[in-house]
Amino acid sequence: MEANRTPAGAHNKAAVGVWTVRGGDKETWRGCRPPPEVLVVGFLGTMALLVLSSGGGGSLMSVALPKTELVQRPDAASPVHGAPDRDKPAASPQHRQADVRLLGGLLSPAFDEQSCRSRYTSYLYRRPSPFRPSPYLVERLRRYEARHRRCGPGSPLFKEAVEHLRSGRNAARSDCQYAVWTPFNGLGNRMLALASTFLYALLTDRVLLVHAPHEFDGLFCNPFPGSSWTLPADFPIADFEGTFTMTSPASYKNMKQAGAISGDHLINVTAEALPAYVFLDLIQSYTGAAFCEADQRVLAKFNWMVVKSDVYFATAFFLMPAYRRELARLFPDKEAVFHHLSRYLFHPSNDVWGIVSRFYEAYLAGADERLGLQVRVFPELPVPFETMYGQIMRCSAQEDLLPKVAREDGEARNSSAMPPPDGARKMTSILVTSLSPEYYERIRGVYRGNRTGTGGRVAVHQPSHEGAQHTEARGHNQRALAEIYLLSFCDRIVTTAVSTFGYVAHGLAGVRPLMLLRSPSPEMPAEPPCVRSLSVEPCLHAPPQQVCDAPEGSGIGAIVPYVRHCEDVHRGVKLFS
Repeated sequence: MEANRTPAGAHNKAAVGVWTVRGGDKETWRGCRPPPEVLVVGFLGTMALLVLSSGGGGSLMSVALPKTELVQRPDAASPVHGAPDRDKPAASPQHRQADVRLLGGLLSPAFDEQSCRSRYTSYLYRRPSPFRPSPYLVERLRRYEARHRRCGPGSPLFKEAVEHLRSGRNAARSDCQYAVWTPFNGLGNRMLALASTFLYALLTDRVLLVHAPHEFDGLFCNPFPGSSWTLPADFPIADFEGTFTMTSPASYKNMKQAGAISGDHLINVTAEALPAYVFLDLIQSYTGAAFCEADQRVLAKFNWMVVKSDVYFATAFFLMPAYRRELARLFPDKEAVFHHLSRYLFHPSNDVWGIVSRFYEAYLAGADERLGLQVRVFPELPVPFETMYGQIMRCSAQEDLLPKVAREDGEARNSSAMPPPDGARKMTSILVTSLSPEYYERIRGVYRGNRTGTGGRVAVHQPSHEGAQHTEARGHNQRALAEIYLLSFCDRIVTTAVSTFGYVAHGLAGVRPLMLLRSPSPEMPAEPPCVRSLSVEPCLHAPPQQVCDAPEGSGIGAIVPYVRHCEDVHRGVKLFS
């Protein structure tokens, strides 16, 4: 049996390429020694890593980090859904290990491990998930994978479908139908929309394909065994950006407004009478265009569908009676929808995983507790630094978040921390993710050279601070994805309201985060400073303005009790268990 392995700590501080690591004082680091039974493999490769030294002088040094084997760290307090079946024989250690490695059956074992190292090892960096995938979801995923192999790029059925598309015809009968996702907006928006599109493909028996422009290419491993999810280079539609716009005649919304599809035609239209493809425009302002059941019956007749969105529109399917029974079987835990979809779909490529694993081993593995703090200030609401920092400190005091710092008189200042058991001196690592360096620098300054009130140590780290978002740059997206994953490895997570980056991180982790609420204006502080999210699910910022077949004026909660308004976007909706 393959031994369990855990990320090992390292004493060095490092950065990959231009990805600057900002770490705590050198004397705060403790290595994580693996137990004797853990196999430690040799150095698989070295990477020159660039860092700022902690002495404050800005000197640079180059180090090489060893690659070590991994052991899952123990679960401190993760709730596990469902009681054990006492009549069922105990699983063997090998079976239990395989079950954990495959995320309770969520993942297929059919992949080569070296082609995507993150797929079968990322679970080792997190506490066990509190949500187990339903057997029906596992079954549907295996059925989907078989359909993807049969209909995906390179197959005879795919070539036949492409020929129909090229000819401008929508075939009356087709063995395969497709949902082609095209990216829009930032990385967090893209991941939420892509997961939603995959759920749509599951519900409607379509095959998910991805249009991957340069800045998106190479971020993720292919999630489907035996086939690819990427559109081939010779796909008939080349100019996605120019073709799929708000004014596109292929837009389903525009077809309806132009009267091409309206009234009784919604029911009586035949597949042959429809265009070769339909564009489902689901960006924030237009999410009400396609979530009535009459619309879904027409959309089901298109063999090719292109989906463009920047929101988590998966929530909208739970408002539709036609899909509720199937969704209830797929997701008995309503707040785990994105958690399961994201852990199935999104596996960082080996390039990105190298950044993630090396940073974790150098800075986070040796800590007793990891606290993730994501700070996002949006251009449309430019909250000054002092206001935002004050909000973080008020949230810390309110939620007992940051460890106290010992003073010479023996008392402590800042927020408090629970004393460690048996008087142990606790090591806390605080991971700051932000486009700005100021929050890291201010928090690091509080702890630099100081012990906590319980005699423990605190180290503060920030992987990068790029100043502005550059979604058009692949390197920027690689670093953003690495930071999303690092944030998801933390024991406690604090995110910024409305941030899709934060939604993805806590969704992957399967935790309910603290949210730093939005200020009513740049000059006014938010009150309260933060709230605990009541669900792991992301918020759908722009739900359909009217739920079809529901009485006008009906509240969301009156339609389905597990969909409610979000804590951070009052008009938005999210799923709750």
